[in-house]
Amino acid sequence: MPIKNVVVNCTDVQRSVEFYTRFLELGVVGEPTPERAVLDAVTATVELRAVSNDRGQSTWSPDDLQKGFRHIGFKVDRIDERAGVVKDAGVEFKLDPLDAEGNVRICFFYDPDGTLLEMIQGDLEYAEVLDAAGVARERSLGVPERPRFDHVAVTIEDRGATAAHYHEHHGFDFIGTIEQPHDSRGFHIGYLKGGDTVLEVFTYDVPKTSRDPQLDVAGFAYAELAGDPPDLPVAISPDGTKVYVDPDGFPYTISTDAVGSGA
Repeated sequence: MPIKNVVVNCTDVQRSVEFYTRFLELGVVGEPTPERAVLDAVTATVELRAVSNDRGQSTWSPDDLQKGFRHIGFKVDRIDERAGVVKDAGVEFKLDPLDAEGNVRICFFYDPDGTLLEMIQGDLEYAEVLDAAGVARERSLGVPERPRFDHVAVTIEDRGATAAHYHEHHGFDFIGTIEQPHDSRGFHIGYLKGGDTVLEVFTYDVPKTSRDPQLDVAGFAYAELAGDPPDLPVAISPDGTKVYVDPDGFPYTISTDAVGSGA
């Protein structure tokens, strides 16, 4: 069962629509309003929701040792050309295009409200394949004609506990791992696949920090997953959506048949 939708809070919905349609070629679903827009990212939707500037500052940090949400990833072709267009527009980059572990090429940049986005080119060559059929299904998606949603990345404490939870409630299975041998923090990446989407989970051998989700400030708000309601703490978003918070502080809601409607 896949990630169905990713909700991103923004201070100017139209500005964010222009950003995501220009740089990631996401298609607009329906008629955007000043309060909300839904964008088609091929394998999932990205939902933009308006928040006020006076809600306070986000406590999210780009330090990957902070548990919970890390970034949203999109599979692309022509990554250097695409990144050049983004950079020429003055968008802030965290990481320019480079060749990464797993024989892929990646880059990271920020949306207008500070949500970290990744572009990835190529199929990962896993250090360890845990589910050959799952890897084959992933590669069968092929090279995207336009950028498609691939994953949400999260930093976690316990890979086994995370795998058990997302398998039991949402049907995700580990398909492979990547190691980062040059990272002195002991950086390991696992890939939990659900449908055509992935939870990319980061673990480290050094202490991590924690963060409570902020559902009413600009930036990533929560993901929307298919599956069963879990036994987890609940937070309520400004529009009344019930949002579950996993032990690492990653917030998500349960999908209904209506796109982006929450639960």
